[in-house]
Amino acid sequence: MKKKFNTLFLMLLFTASQSLASELDNRMEYVENYSSYAIQNMRMYEIPASITLAQGILESGSGKSELARISNNHFGIKCGSHWTGGKTYHDDDAKNECFRTYKSVLDSYNDHSEFLTKNKRYSNLFILKMDDYKSWAKGLSKAGYATNPNYASRLISIIEDLKLYSYDKEIKTPKPIKEYISSQSQNMLSVNNLNIVKAKDGDTYYKLAKRFGLTLRQIHKYNNTKQYNQEILKADDIVYLEPKRFRSKNNKFIVLSKNSSPLEISQLQGVRLNSLMRKNHFSSPDEQLRKGEKVFLR
Repeated sequence: MKKKFNTLFLMLLFTASQSLASELDNRMEYVENYSSYAIQNMRMYEIPASITLAQGILESGSGKSELARISNNHFGIKCGSHWTGGKTYHDDDAKNECFRTYKSVLDSYNDHSEFLTKNKRYSNLFILKMDDYKSWAKGLSKAGYATNPNYASRLISIIEDLKLYSYDKEIKTPKPIKEYISSQSQNMLSVNNLNIVKAKDGDTYYKLAKRFGLTLRQIHKYNNTKQYNQEILKADDIVYLEPKRFRSKNNKFIVLSKNSSPLEISQLQGVRLNSLMRKNHFSSPDEQLRKGEKVFLR
């Protein structure tokens, strides 16, 4: 009897070890197949590649889930009220829930990055350091990406077991903006000796960032906008391609020719908003200033 028990125990142990080895192989294969997508999105959206890969592995069962295989959805993203793309229905937290479908896995990766950057509830993630995968994992869980209370620890475990943190070092500093300017057809202008571009119909911050080799975080920071702001720009809107200056190189002050706000003046004069507010003791970026008021620029 004891001999039979020992034999059964060894068989179960062998089966378990085989299963773990198979899971590890699947995860390593997944990383090999899709790490380039994660790195590409990290450089564009500043989301750590380790986090993206760990989420892909966890949400898609290393690419083996039905949702991943048939619908190319590797991140378990549900349709939401604004989704206009393909749809499929699966039981999840509730029965027959709507999930997004994609033409390719790369589309799924791109949409995952946009999903995080567009949603205000994830905005606090983008103040974290790129190599702080633990805080990113905890932040995703806290923001409600998944309902599993162990979601953060599971992501961290995957990252550390597979050493995915090494991919976070692949981010590269974008080329100097001047290297992009000569190849662009869009008219380049200068405000306060800074490179700017005037938006065309249909432009977004994402499109301009991609066109000029910037990250979304950079272009939003230069223009005092929120990273989850994906609205279409108006024609001739001024967009800065580098940080504004602390003071004007041309004028000590201006007299307003029409009602305006500190935010609008900052954008027109190329002076940093916080510097402008400090020099003039403004209380809010949206404070209403009247025509004829004097505004100091240095």
